[in-house]
Amino acid sequence: MDNIKHKNENSPSEAEPVLLRMENIDKVFPGVKALDGVSLTVRAGTVHALMGENGAGKSTLMKCLFGVYKKDSGNIYLEGREINFKNSREALENGVAMVHQELNQALKRNVMDNMWLGRFPKVAKFLPLTSERKMYAATKKIFDELEMNVNPKTVMSKMPVSQRQMVEIAKAVSYHSKIIVFDEPTSSLTEQEVEHLFKIINMLRDRGCGIIYISHKMEEILRISDEVTIMRDGKWIATKAAEDLTTDEIIRLMVGRELTNRYPPKEHQIGDVLLEVEGLSGEYTKLRDVSFSAKRGEILGVAGLDSSGRTELLENIFGVATRRSGKLKLAGKPIKNRSAKESIKNGFALLTEERRATGIFSILNIRENAVISSLKKYQIGPFLSKKKMKESTDWCIKAMRIKTPDQETKIRSLSGGNQQKVILGRWLLTDPTVLLLDEPTRGIDVGAKYEIYQLIQDLAKKGKTVIMVSSEMPELLGMCDRIMVMCEGRNMGIFDRNEFDQVKLMAAATGTKKEDIRL
Repeated sequence: MDNIKHKNENSPSEAEPVLLRMENIDKVFPGVKALDGVSLTVRAGTVHALMGENGAGKSTLMKCLFGVYKKDSGNIYLEGREINFKNSREALENGVAMVHQELNQALKRNVMDNMWLGRFPKVAKFLPLTSERKMYAATKKIFDELEMNVNPKTVMSKMPVSQRQMVEIAKAVSYHSKIIVFDEPTSSLTEQEVEHLFKIINMLRDRGCGIIYISHKMEEILRISDEVTIMRDGKWIATKAAEDLTTDEIIRLMVGRELTNRYPPKEHQIGDVLLEVEGLSGEYTKLRDVSFSAKRGEILGVAGLDSSGRTELLENIFGVATRRSGKLKLAGKPIKNRSAKESIKNGFALLTEERRATGIFSILNIRENAVISSLKKYQIGPFLSKKKMKESTDWCIKAMRIKTPDQETKIRSLSGGNQQKVILGRWLLTDPTVLLLDEPTRGIDVGAKYEIYQLIQDLAKKGKTVIMVSSEMPELLGMCDRIMVMCEGRNMGIFDRNEFDQVKLMAAATGTKKEDIRL
């Protein structure tokens, strides 16, 4: 940890040259003022963290800088020159790059095609033919510089989300930008990859780049940042040196109130066995011979490193991945769960890891996204009751505290955290017996996390079974009754609450069997 410290041991000096200044930025969407007079100053050779609850305006502010949105008023200066980018290409050409929270890549193309999309190197200056050799060499050079072990010819769809995220980071670096915006860059990275990312950020900082770092992870912010700006409800709240802040102070500024407990008290009672999984193996994945049981009213955590088989386990149980072998029982009765439709009918729900790719229907509004998995409830003959759908969506918006102008708002215009709340609300409307959650709080702020934790606890109190995959160990330790650890597609052991120990869990995640762990 000591090798990843602030560049300046003291707070950032006023003598550091200002790279970027955003002054009094306003942005209004129909029915909501997303930005209200927000200002931000980023100095050369520093990491400036941007924090706030979901819907606070962080990503909107950055999209105004990057040319994705057109600001309504205010001024933006890059190295003293006023700018007003019309699109992202113009921003990139002027030295401003952004690694977006939601990946938008050409998954059927290889890594180097994605790296140089829109700027393919030519065979010769006046010959409009792409040089594969030049493209490979340029990609390999950047990967070597960043110490990334990725084959430039690998097809993107064959890589895990974490590696695809690192490719996107390498792409931003390839533009030799003066300002690089990282929007929730570690939400899908393993601990080892986070360390690698921080090493890259330090290298960029030493070059004199200005880094804008958006994250909800307090430990990361306090570790990597020089300055921190906090936003709330589209307004600037404070800018302080990172060394002068504590986690509690950041939370207070973000949510406008004290948040004494990160996790709700455990009030649910665990009953008898509800779900039994025996010898589950995947056809096209490394999932092998996984067996376990989960009880009524239990929150069972699933831990493991990237590609350990956590996601594949949930997908096989829910029937959206091909099963080679294995048996499922619900309340003692055999079930098949051969498809998502059959699984929903059997009382299962799956919140997927990648909400943009497999969660939201981006062209539909909030109401349509909320009710789409329970349409039979709203049928009156051959028609759907719009009144009942509105009532259910109103419940979702209130219960999940979704920040939106109205139900007609397209879900793609919401922040990532609010999109996640809509999807979770969608599944709650199906009244599931078994809820499968894959990274349920990924990219969600600390205040909204607590609300989701409370909903999970409420489901457990009602006797529902919750199986929760998470990359955040503190989340599993704080929420779960038991934790199952996966490694290389296998169940390495299940730990009861009185056995919880981060070292033990990490040892199991790296392949040490539970009975062999000695501390």
